[in-house]
Amino acid sequence: MRMAQRPNRMVARQAVRVQNTVDAYRSAAIVTRASNSSGDPRPTRPVNVTKGQGAVDNPQGRFELRRREAFDDGWFTEQGEAQPLATTVTLERARSIITRNQSPDVPFEQSINPYRGCEHGCIYCYARPNHSYVGLSPGADFERRLFAKVNAAQLLIEELSAPSYRCRPINIGSSTDAYQPIEREYRITRSILQVLADCRHPVTLVTKSSLIERDVDLLSALARDHLVGVFVTVTTLDADLARVWEPRAAAPWRRLETIRRLSEAGIPVGVSIAPVAPFINEPEMEAVLTAARDAGARSAMYMVLRLPWELKDIFGAWLAAHFPDRAQRVLNRLRDMRDHDGQGRLNDPHFHTRMKGRGNWAELIRLRFEMCTRKLGLDHDRSDLRTDLFVAPRSDGQLGLFQAAAGQPSGTAAGQPSGTAAGQRGGTAAGEGGGTAKEWP
Repeated sequence: MRMAQRPNRMVARQAVRVQNTVDAYRSAAIVTRASNSSGDPRPTRPVNVTKGQGAVDNPQGRFELRRREAFDDGWFTEQGEAQPLATTVTLERARSIITRNQSPDVPFEQSINPYRGCEHGCIYCYARPNHSYVGLSPGADFERRLFAKVNAAQLLIEELSAPSYRCRPINIGSSTDAYQPIEREYRITRSILQVLADCRHPVTLVTKSSLIERDVDLLSALARDHLVGVFVTVTTLDADLARVWEPRAAAPWRRLETIRRLSEAGIPVGVSIAPVAPFINEPEMEAVLTAARDAGARSAMYMVLRLPWELKDIFGAWLAAHFPDRAQRVLNRLRDMRDHDGQGRLNDPHFHTRMKGRGNWAELIRLRFEMCTRKLGLDHDRSDLRTDLFVAPRSDGQLGLFQAAAGQPSGTAAGQPSGTAAGQRGGTAAGEGGGTAKEWP
C-alpha cells in the first residue's frame, strides 16, 4: 500500500493512490472513469453490477483528501459478480429535527427526515451527495451505511413546544424515504406521526414503500380533520426497470395497491412521478398516471431528473452499465433541459427551473403531463391542510390547558421517560403495544 499526504496546495492537486484496508469492501464496486470530449463519465473497464444495489460504483465524496483507484483485490466471485455489502445502521442523536427552507420550488416550508441514507438504493436520488458531509460515498455507502435519528420524536416535542413556533405543514421524507426497510425495526417515523397526531399538526408524506400501510390508523385520524396528505412515488410500471432503477423499493404493482388501500381508508393520496428521465421512464408517464388514477390517486406531480454534484458521475456509470445503447442520448437530452449557459451542465441549481427544467424538451414533458392529468381529473390543486387545530405540547411533553379545556382527545406521546425511546433496539415505539408512555391530559 502506498500512501501520500497532502501538505500543501501543490501536492493537493495530485491524485494519490490508496489501498485502504479498513474500507476494502469499497473497492469491489469502484469503477475507474474517464471523460470524453463532452465531459460525460464512461467506464474504462467492465462494470460489475451487484444485485439489489443501485449504484454500480462507490466513488469518494467531494470532501475526501485522498483519491482511490480501482484494482482487482479478489472480492469478485469467479463469475465476476461483486459480493453484496451488508447494511450497517448508526444510531444518531440529532441536535434538531425540523429543517426549514424558503425555496419557491417546493410546496412546504418545514420537513423532517428520520434517516440519513436510504436502503431503497434508487440510482436517481438527489440526496446521495449529502453522504459526503459525513465522510462517506454517495454511491454504495449511501445505500448500505445508514444513520437513524433515534431521538427524533423527543426533539419534535421540544421544537413544537417552543413559544416562537408557528404551525405550518411538515413534510416527512423529502430527502430519504421515511418508510425504508429499517423503519420496520426502528419505528422512528411511527413515533413522529404519533406526536403530530396528538398535537393535531398538519403533515404530508412522500414514499415509495408499502410500509406506510402500517400507520393507516394514525393517518386516517389525521385525514378526518384535513391534517394529512400522502404522495406515493411511482416512476415506472416496468418491473425489470424498477429492479435496477429502484432495486430495494416496493414493486410498481405493490405501490399501486398501496394507493388503493390508502384511498379506501379515506386518506387523500396522490401520485408522484419523480424523477422523469428521458428515454428511461419518460415514455411511460401517461400509463403511470392512468394506473394511479384507477387505483385511487386524486392528484399528481412530477419532477425532471436532477444530477447534482457526485450524482452526475454515479448516474452516468449506471447508464453505461444498464443502458449502453441509449446512455449518450439520455445525457444529451438532460443537457438540453439543464444547460442554460452553454457550459454542458447536467444540473441546474436555479430556482423556478431546477425541478422542471427549461427548453423545448422540458416544455414538451410539461404539456404531456398537464394534458394527461386534466384528462384523468388529476389536475386538482392539493387541498390546503388545516393549521388552526394545532395544540402545542409543553416542554415536559404535556399538552397545554387549552386542550383539556376544549375537551379534545388525547394521544400518547412518543419517547417520554415512562416508555422506551422511539427506534431503539429492544424497545417498543410509542403508541404501540407493550409500551407504557406518559399520557397527555
